[in-house]
Amino acid sequence: MDPVRLALTMGLVRAFGLDGAVDVVAAKPAGESTLRLVHREDYVAAVRAASADPKRADQRYGLGTVDDPAFAGMHEVSALIAGQSVAAAEAVWRGDTSHAVNFTGGLHHAMPGGAAGFCIYNDPALAIARMLELGAERVAYIDVDVHHGDGVQAAFWEDPRVLTVSLHEHPRTLFPQTGWPEETGSGAGAGSAVNVALPAGTGDAGWLRAFHAVVPELLADFRPQVLVSQHGADTHFEDPLAHLAVSLDAQRAVMSACHDLAHEYVEGGRWVALGGGGYAVVDVVPRSWTHLVGIAAHAPVDPESVIPPSWRDEVYARTRQLGPARMTDGRTPSWKSWEEGYDPADRLDQAVLATRRAAFPLRGLLT
Repeated sequence: MDPVRLALTMGLVRAFGLDGAVDVVAAKPAGESTLRLVHREDYVAAVRAASADPKRADQRYGLGTVDDPAFAGMHEVSALIAGQSVAAAEAVWRGDTSHAVNFTGGLHHAMPGGAAGFCIYNDPALAIARMLELGAERVAYIDVDVHHGDGVQAAFWEDPRVLTVSLHEHPRTLFPQTGWPEETGSGAGAGSAVNVALPAGTGDAGWLRAFHAVVPELLADFRPQVLVSQHGADTHFEDPLAHLAVSLDAQRAVMSACHDLAHEYVEGGRWVALGGGGYAVVDVVPRSWTHLVGIAAHAPVDPESVIPPSWRDEVYARTRQLGPARMTDGRTPSWKSWEEGYDPADRLDQAVLATRRAAFPLRGLLT
C-alpha cells in the first residue's frame, strides 16, 4: 500500500496527457454522517482515537494490527479517500459525468465495525450507500481484485438493491478466506451476492472466461442504474501477495469490458471505477490504472505505447528502480466463451459452474 504507487500512477496519467482528457476534481473528506451510512458510530470513534494517538489503537476494531497499523492522521487520510469515491458516485448519479475514476479507492475489506486487510473505511460501500440515499434502486458492484470483496458484500448482504459480484482467488489459498460460491446473500437479498472462486494459478484465458461467463448475463438481467467496479491490480503474475497469473493486457481487457457493459446495460452508461489492491507498485499498478483512466476518459492508451522517459526518470528518482518500457506485457488475451462448452475436468470451469449453480437460480436465471 506504499503511497508511491498512487504518485507514480498520477505521474503516468500526466505523462500520457490524460489529465487533459478528464476533469481532475478534489472532494472533501467523508464526514461523520456519510461514514455512518456504512460504519458503526463506535468504530468511527475508535478510528478517530487511534488517529489522534496511535498508542490508543483498539485491536478489538482491527486497529493497531499487522494488517492495519495505527498511525497519526489515519482517520483524516482514510476519510479523504472515501470522500473522493463518494463524490465520484454523486457526480455520476447527478449526471455531471457518465464515468468517474478514483484509483486511490477500492478499499473493500473494511467492515461496518472494524478495519481489515489494509482498509479502514470501505469507500466502495460508502459510494454505493450514498447513491442509495440519493434514490438509486439498482446498483451493481463488480470486484475483480484478487481478494474477495468481503466488506462490500457484508454491507449489502440483505439488500436486493445492490448486486455484488466478486471474482477472486479461491478462499482456500488466500485472504480473507471468504467468497465461496454458496455465499449468495440472505433474506430479501438472497441471490444478490455472487462469488467466483478461481483456482490458484488461473491465467488470462481462464480469468476472462470466468468474467464473461458470469458478469454480462447478470448485468443484462439486473439492469443497474449505476455500475461500480473495483480494479485491484493484484491479479497480476508479478504481484507478491497472491497466486493468480493474469497479465496487464487481460486487466485492460476487463476494464474495457466494464466500460462496454456500462454503456450496454446501465442507464446513461453510469460507471464509477475504483482502484484497490496491487503491490507490484512500479511495474504493474501505475500502468494498470493509467489504462483505467484512459478507458474511462474515452481516450484509451495503446498497449504498444512506449512509456515517456520523463516518467521512468520519476520512477528511478522515487524508488531507485527501473520502470517498465511499454504499456503492455506483450500478451494478446483470448478466451473461450461459456457457450462453447463446459469441460468437467477443468478446475476453472468447475469454479464457474459452482457459481452459476449457486447464484443464478436465485435470480431466476438458468444454469
